[in-house]
Amino acid sequence: MSTDDWLTDTRTSYDTVAVSYADQVRDAIAGHQYLRAALALFADSVRAAGGGPVADVGCGPGHVTAHLHQLGVDAFGIDLAPGMIDVARRDHPGLRFEVGSMTDLDLQDASVAGLIAWQSLIHIPDAEIPTVFGHFHRALRPGGPLQLLFHVGDESRLKTQGYGGHPMKVHVHRRHPDQVATWLRDAGFQVEAHMLLDPDGKASQALLFARRKPYR
Repeated sequence: MSTDDWLTDTRTSYDTVAVSYADQVRDAIAGHQYLRAALALFADSVRAAGGGPVADVGCGPGHVTAHLHQLGVDAFGIDLAPGMIDVARRDHPGLRFEVGSMTDLDLQDASVAGLIAWQSLIHIPDAEIPTVFGHFHRALRPGGPLQLLFHVGDESRLKTQGYGGHPMKVHVHRRHPDQVATWLRDAGFQVEAHMLLDPDGKASQALLFARRKPYR
């Protein structure tokens, strides 16, 4: 499958489910102490690095962007699906959201003080991850923090339905933190920590904390 094919399928799928997806995740952060703690730590890391704009890449309906804004972070959102951006702008009219792809990230070099990607890498094929992490590294300022959230495992499956029973056509890739950390190091990041959420459950997730290496 070409890059255009899977990107088109992902965009169409999330346009279709945007409203129902937003309804399902609206209170996800408020109800999860570890997610709240991870975002608070990220916000502290941004401030410690000097502050500035923060990109929420794969922002979906903007709930993570909005939470970061509540923490005092100058966050803006980017998402592949125009339908998701429409919902984000509807629900969070005071914040900035724009359509874009992490495979061709339209951000200036060293233009963001931090970058976060929660549950958006799960649709990126392995072969495209180095390109994506290269864009993340390029866009981040030296010393800027990166935080990732993704499903843990070693399988990929085709998701054909979700979020209210709507049709979808997206591949969901589960990965182990060690593999993601290796890709990050190869891209020039310093990996600082990772944490497993629900490690004994069927829906285990990983939070990974990294940083673009500062200039020496």
